[in-house]
Parts: sequence; structure tokens; C-alpha cells
Amino acid sequence: MRWLLAFMFGCLIGAAVVIAVLWKPADHGEGVAVPPPSLPEPVPGDGAVTGAPPASVPAPVETPDPSPPRADPHTRAPRPAGPPRGELDATPLIPPLRIPVDGVGAEDLADTWGDARGEGREHDAIDIMAARGTPVRAVADGHVEKLFDSVPGGLTIYQFDAAGAVAFYYAHLDRYAEGLVEGATLRQGDVIGYVGSTGNAADDAPHLHFSVFVLGPERHWWEGEAINPYPLLRGGSE
Repeated sequence: MRWLLAFMFGCLIGAAVVIAVLWKPADHGEGVAVPPPSLPEPVPGDGAVTGAPPASVPAPVETPDPSPPRADPHTRAPRPAGPPRGELDATPLIPPLRIPVDGVGAEDLADTWGDARGEGREHDAIDIMAARGTPVRAVADGHVEKLFDSVPGGLTIYQFDAAGAVAFYYAHLDRYAEGLVEGATLRQGDVIGYVGSTGNAADDAPHLHFSVFVLGPERHWWEGEAINPYPLLRGGSE
């Protein structure tokens, strides 16, 4: 009888163990991957990266320099084929000119127009030799169009005549006359500067580089048709 009770008690315990095993919930912590919670899609424009390639950045646009070219009669390119240089009849445009350097007479002038210069250039001016510091005077009435410090020409003055048709160019000045400014009205004979050797002039040969050119319709101070000033000054006076 005791044997039978023990047998039945063992059967009940075994059945309980089996039921407990069969009803045990699955353990998700033992190697079973749990998918992460889904995230909301980013909204374009809120700073999120959407995976689309970045928009291309346009290349910067270079703004052209509005200033005029830094040219002067010393650096003009060789003149293209055409009418002979300096033979433009500008007599009706140009009033009688004064010799621009004090103490220099018509007989002292040398016609250096057309002399060869470096890099295939020709001399579109005449050189008036004088001691450093000799006053330089306006050859005619007009105004100061431009004061310009040029690498080849040094301290320079561009004067337009009263009609605005002709420009007079004075170069290698030692200094300007006191108070000279752009736009200043000039009378023939006014002191505008002093002979020197600034720019590419030799220190031991101070002189005034003087040229005349007829302006185009645009009235640009840096361009025009150069003419020989020698015959224009030969009729001038001190």
C-alpha cells in the first residue's frame, strides 16, 4: 500500500514539472534579435539628411574690374599698318603751343619723334632736356584730366585742351606744382610741375617727355592718335 502511494505521488510531481516547462514563456534575451522601434521619416528642410546628394554649389562669378586700363604713351603697342604715324592734320584742333620747359627755345628742341625704343616700340613724343627742378608749364589753356604715377612715365600729367579734343602728356616729372589736382583749370603758361627723372628715365638725364594726341569720341585720357609735337612747338615761345 505504501508503495502504491509513493508511485502516485511521484507521478503527480513529474506531471507538474512537465506542465511548468511547457508553459514557460520564451526568453528574448538569449540570442533573439529584437528589431529597434521604427523612427519617423525626417522632413526635408528641417536640417535632416535625407540621403539625397547635396546640391552643387555654383562657382563664384568674377566681376570685371571697371577701372580703365593703366596705359600711357610709353607703353602703347606698335601701331598697326595704316597712314604714316604723326601725319594726322590736327592743325585746326590745336592752338599755338607754348614750349613747356622754362629756358628752352625753339632752337634747343630736338626731334626725337619716332626714335626706336625697346620691345619694338617707337617714341611717340619728344624729350626736352633740362636741369632737374626746372619749371614745366601748360602749353595751352585747358584742364588737368588725370594725374597718374606710371611705371615707365613716373609722375605724369594728362591735360585736355579747352575744347576737349586734344590731350597733352607730360612725363618723368620730379614733382607736381603745389596744389595741382585733377579737374583744375589751366591757363597757358601756368606752372604744373618740375623736370625730373621719375619712371624709367635715367637719373643723370632729367628731361620732360612731352607728347600730343588727338582724342577719340570717347575722350579717354589713356588713348588717342599720337602726333609729332616737334613742329607744333617749333612755332612756340618760352
